[in-house]
Amino acid sequence: MTGWTAHDIPDQSGRTAVVTGANSGIGYITARELARRGARVVLACRDATRGKAAEEQVRAEAPGADVVFAPLDLADLASVRAFAADLTDDRLDLLINNAGVMALPQRRTVDGFEMQFGTNHLGHFALTGLLLPRLRAAGHGARVVTVSSGLHFLSTVDPRDLNMDHRYHRWIQYGRSKSANLLFTHELARRLTAEGSRVVAAAAHPGYAATNLQTAGARMEERAWKERGAELLNRAFAQSAEEGALPSLYAATAPDVGQDDFFGPRVQLWRGSPTRSARAKWTLSDKASAGLWAASERLTGVSYG
Repeated sequence: MTGWTAHDIPDQSGRTAVVTGANSGIGYITARELARRGARVVLACRDATRGKAAEEQVRAEAPGADVVFAPLDLADLASVRAFAADLTDDRLDLLINNAGVMALPQRRTVDGFEMQFGTNHLGHFALTGLLLPRLRAAGHGARVVTVSSGLHFLSTVDPRDLNMDHRYHRWIQYGRSKSANLLFTHELARRLTAEGSRVVAAAAHPGYAATNLQTAGARMEERAWKERGAELLNRAFAQSAEEGALPSLYAATAPDVGQDDFFGPRVQLWRGSPTRSARAKWTLSDKASAGLWAASERLTGVSYG
């Protein structure tokens, strides 16, 4: 996979993909490149104005692209259920769980969960469960790709305090939510293997990529100096969103991807072409992944059967 780029994406004609958070950053690039290779792409975005603008932009940058915006707010389980119910495509080949929030001041989702855990993990857990029958029906080549982060090394999930109600720390909770993404992928891969399914569950992380993810927390707090500092760091050190999307695109389309694979930039946590990435040992714990899975089913009300 050395030097792998978006030009190496295999033909995606006849395939349908859902990409969450596809209106900007890595999600937008992922959606655009899949559409360029012939996939029908559903842009699952919270903000309708931005989602529709992204739809038009993809069409402008990839003439003939088959793309459509659909509203999805991962911080609202009713919205997740509505998205799954309203999805008109019976066939689904790719689900890219890309959307996320990072290092926010303490906030709650519509359903009362801590915002980072609720959005980054629980929303995607529920969405995947609701769409899994369509992925199973697609058969060989169907994949669920969940975008984690190299910063999952900051902390593992604490099953006694999933919402970090005690002594909230925004970065530690972000790390926990990203560890949850990997534990989810691990357990989903185990379950798919056990049932003999040909659906593959894999994960990716973008390294340090310049997107609006770094500035969102400062903007919510109305701290212009923090926002400006994040922008300057992005310009000085980050790779582009195009480069950051490559691990996700590789996990979604490369022929050698297996169950529970994890891809990131060649230079760990930083930049470069995609490669299999190191991960914290706790994200490979069967006991931890099964425990988080059971809690997630209880909290979301979505059962995988």
